[in-house]
Amino acid sequence: HGITTKDMRRLAYQYATQEKCIVPLSWSVKKEAGRDWLSGFMRRHQDLSIRKPQATSLSRATSFNKHNVDSFFDNVEVIRSRGIPPSRWFNADESGFTTVHAPDGIIARKGRKQIGSITSGERGTLVTVCLAVSATGTSIPPYFVFPRVHFKEYFLNGAPLGSVGSANKSGWMSDKDFVLFMKHFIQNVRPSKENEVVLFLDNHSSHLSIEVLNLAKDNGVVMITFPPHCSHKLQPLDRSVFGPFKRYYNS
Repeated sequence: HGITTKDMRRLAYQYATQEKCIVPLSWSVKKEAGRDWLSGFMRRHQDLSIRKPQATSLSRATSFNKHNVDSFFDNVEVIRSRGIPPSRWFNADESGFTTVHAPDGIIARKGRKQIGSITSGERGTLVTVCLAVSATGTSIPPYFVFPRVHFKEYFLNGAPLGSVGSANKSGWMSDKDFVLFMKHFIQNVRPSKENEVVLFLDNHSSHLSIEVLNLAKDNGVVMITFPPHCSHKLQPLDRSVFGPFKRYYNS
């Protein structure tokens, strides 16, 4: 699936940095290539074009529909022809959890405005959990992203054996955190160019960096992204794991 012009400029900057190219100061400040670079790139590659969906067909162009789903499964069929077994097909996804539960609705007598519920505090701290599960049901230990400046090992006290984590101010997955997740995934699954694995992901920008793409290429990880805005229908972890788990967690 296509990438945005902003993602393209971001990848160009990362690649230039990796190759130790001298770049304009503005690139270093914004962490992305300039618009003039993008214009020149498009002129040099006439087989590419920048497309803007019509406003009237925005939902059709960017959401769950037959064209996007057929295109996705066409890509899947190409990979299936390689003969990679189901145990080597993984879906990775992340979701945010708060340390304060969000309880379900409570049945009470009409007219009562406040219903008490025991929780661990007024406002929770968001922690991101990233999982990878295979088509045969096996999984790797979870990866956690904590909302802290520095990661401490005791953050993982009580976590499943083999869990790892990192930290940033927001607690959401970032480019750097996903690089660490990919290394964690590779360490546990042991892919290689001779024994490839397939990894299904959504097309969040943190999943697409030069370092991640290089890790995948060098270690035999075939990455397939779901069509934009289709995870709620197509992504197994989104539909079958995180949804039920959050309902259980908050009950």
